[in-house]
Amino acid sequence: MRESVQAVQAEVMMSFLVSEELSFRIPVELRYETCDPYAVRLTFHLPGDAPVTWAFGRELLIDGVGRPCGEGDVRVTPVEPEALGEVLIRLQVGADQALFRSSSAPLVAFLDRTDRLVPLGQEGVLGDFDAHLDEALDRILADQGAG
Repeated sequence: MRESVQAVQAEVMMSFLVSEELSFRIPVELRYETCDPYAVRLTFHLPGDAPVTWAFGRELLIDGVGRPCGEGDVRVTPVEPEALGEVLIRLQVGADQALFRSSSAPLVAFLDRTDRLVPLGQEGVLGDFDAHLDEALDRILADQGAG
C-alpha cells in the first residue's frame, strides 16, 4: 500500500539582484514533498526564460535564515545576522551565479508548514526511505548492467 504524497507549497516575491544597480522582483515557488523529505524546491520564474528549479536541503534553508550557511552551489545568508529581516540566496553553477534577496518572514512561514508536515529530524521515519533508495539503486545498477 503506497502512501499518498503530501506537499506544502507557497509563492514568495524575491528580488533578483542582477548587479549593484539593477534588480527586479520575481515570483518564486517554494515546494516541499513528503516523498523527498530532506529537500525543498525553489522554482524561479525569470522574465523571458523558462522557470528554473533548484532543490537543496531543507535544513540549509532553515539554518540560513539565522546564520550564513552552505558551501559550493547554494549559500543562504541573513542580510543582518542580528535581525530576522531579509535573507540572501546565492546559487552558483561554475563561474555563473545568481543572487536573490527575500524577506525572511514568508520563508519562515513556509518552513513552519513543512515542519508541521514532517518535523525536522523525523524525515527518516517517513515511509521506508531506505527501501525506496535501495529499490532505486537496484534499478540503476540493473540498467547499467543491461547497457
